[in-house]
Amino acid sequence: MRLIHFSDLHLGVDNHGALDPETGLSTRVLDFLRVFDLILDRAIADRVDAVLFTGDAFKNRDPSPTLQREFARRVLRLSQADIPIVILVGNHDLPNVASRATPVEIYGVLEIQGVYVSRSIERLNVATRSGPLQIVTLPWIPRSGLLGLREYRELDDLALDRETQQLVSEAIADKLRGIDPTQPSVLMAHVSIQGASLGQEQSIMLGKDITVGRDDVHARSFDYVALGHIHKHQVIGTHPPVVYAGSPERIDFGEEREPKGYVIVDIENGSDGRETQFEFVELPARRFRTLRIEARGDTPDAQVTREIERAGRDIRDAIVRCVIEVDTGRERGVVVADVRKALLAAGASHVAHVVVESETTARARVAVSDEVARDAAQMLERWVEQKQYDARLTERVLARGREMIARRRQEESGEAD
Repeated sequence: MRLIHFSDLHLGVDNHGALDPETGLSTRVLDFLRVFDLILDRAIADRVDAVLFTGDAFKNRDPSPTLQREFARRVLRLSQADIPIVILVGNHDLPNVASRATPVEIYGVLEIQGVYVSRSIERLNVATRSGPLQIVTLPWIPRSGLLGLREYRELDDLALDRETQQLVSEAIADKLRGIDPTQPSVLMAHVSIQGASLGQEQSIMLGKDITVGRDDVHARSFDYVALGHIHKHQVIGTHPPVVYAGSPERIDFGEEREPKGYVIVDIENGSDGRETQFEFVELPARRFRTLRIEARGDTPDAQVTREIERAGRDIRDAIVRCVIEVDTGRERGVVVADVRKALLAAGASHVAHVVVESETTARARVAVSDEVARDAAQMLERWVEQKQYDARLTERVLARGREMIARRRQEESGEAD
């Protein structure tokens, strides 16, 4: 039995892109659709038995009708090719209100042939060309869902994690009771597994993730464990394979050095029972490149031009950010607009930003008013602004910082008691 496992498409990410006049879509959205099509091309060419998508179809829970149309077209391709697809609900797919539908639930309502959507821990029996495939699903578990229950409201993060791990373990154990050991079985989960490397763009999860261990999800009871949520492809275990497919396209510069792709999984009958082999297939995702230039002396602009020409092939078709270091007092010797033009002329797909700095500017402190200095939230915003983080990390740092500030104020006022 051959499967394709991919994850975290995040269709709708459009940072570092421009409007494509032919389609009316962002060039970045087209990048994501391109790698999605390559995955489907392989699935259809290989006549795989099923496609396993482990969550986060869209950038957010309210995708535009255009994005939903593009996703639906590709789901229909698989259905028409008689290839089942199982779609897991991830954290970006969940609405604010539990009773609201996710953007992928429409496929379950329409009962499209071979399309399965899972929003709860359940067991699915998927009919494939090679026989039945048993799948236990573990979609994203929102921390807020547990906090809404009275018995969990007073728990700290560590205790809440322990309770969640126990609940997950019991729920999966319950689904395993109906598994036929003579047939292949897979666990699909959108979750953080203990021991996973989070990748630079998620180097801190800002206290929002609930983590579970391999034993909590009963990994050894399955032939393959397909994971989503963390964008960096990695193997957490090998007996059986416990694998994060990673995202198929880069989101920002935090993923600059990470290969992107999907996983081919083969489950075969062997002399000692079933054996599972897997292979990570790298996709030609849009490259991100950081160009750092030291332009010393009296003519920094000329040096910058030479370095851009020298970079040539490395920045061609890439999304580029450029950091230029000059001598103190020579900051005005480099015109940012000219650098942007030179990068685009050299073939860069998009120029994210150009920064010209010297030892003096790097050490500069931001002058703030007394009023701002007294407001921790405003100080946080000014600090994050100076750090020049990528958009996603900026959002996370601000969210976590505001949460910590609010908690501190509650403690000081006595409201936390």
